[in-house]
Amino acid sequence: MKKLLFAGLLGSWLLPVLVVAQSPFDGTWKVDMSTVQFPKKPDVYLVENGTYDCKSCVPPISVKADGTDQKVTGHPYFDTLSVKVVDDHNVEATSKRDGKVVFTEKNSVSADGTTLTVNWTDSGEPSGGTQSGVTTAKRVAKGPAGANLLSGSWRTEKQDNPAAVVTWTYKVNGDEISMTNPTGQSYTAKLDGTDAPYKGDPGTTSVSVKMHGKDTLEEIDKRDGKVIGVSKMTVAADGKTAKLVYEDKLHGTVVKGDAMKQ
Repeated sequence: MKKLLFAGLLGSWLLPVLVVAQSPFDGTWKVDMSTVQFPKKPDVYLVENGTYDCKSCVPPISVKADGTDQKVTGHPYFDTLSVKVVDDHNVEATSKRDGKVVFTEKNSVSADGTTLTVNWTDSGEPSGGTQSGVTTAKRVAKGPAGANLLSGSWRTEKQDNPAAVVTWTYKVNGDEISMTNPTGQSYTAKLDGTDAPYKGDPGTTSVSVKMHGKDTLEEIDKRDGKVIGVSKMTVAADGKTAKLVYEDKLHGTVVKGDAMKQ
């Protein structure tokens, strides 16, 4: 299993511009989910012979699908995963970190086997309370004959996220940018590309922000010194919208979309 796409990516889109007067980036922004272009690269699962495999996870996951907590390593958001096969069309999963539930999801495959609906809850954020949403994906490849219908390759087409997950506020002060959001992530970084601590996200430990031109900023996210994502935010001339591009270096994917100033 993996952290919800936008819950893990939002911090990478909070990129202000340094100006003498008030920055046009100052204030609160919200992703317009109707504009989001999800990755072309699919998620790949296999549920077969009592085992659950997430082949597209980084690192890959393979655990018993017997409903008990199974230890996993290399994932900063959770250290155990339990997977329960309800029937051929439905699989439930619960992720925990230090014994505390941080993420649950109910995976339901449509009767014709072409659509995957994931109802999820994220209770691992440091503040803002539990967040819930729905992700919808289309099948791009079938799994092996006889395997659970969750098996195969799925491409995300839609996400219904609560406002807290796709909203953030930032402020430019001199040569620094400060970012906060409702789910508890924050940072204050120089606009010269210097690394600064990223708070409230166990998957991101530092961030650097650098301006390109007058309307575009590049942010580099790192985990323990390793680059995990690179994002760019370009503000329109009217200052009311911005183009977002995020390169997920771990999964080799790209997400694009627009943000609206609130």
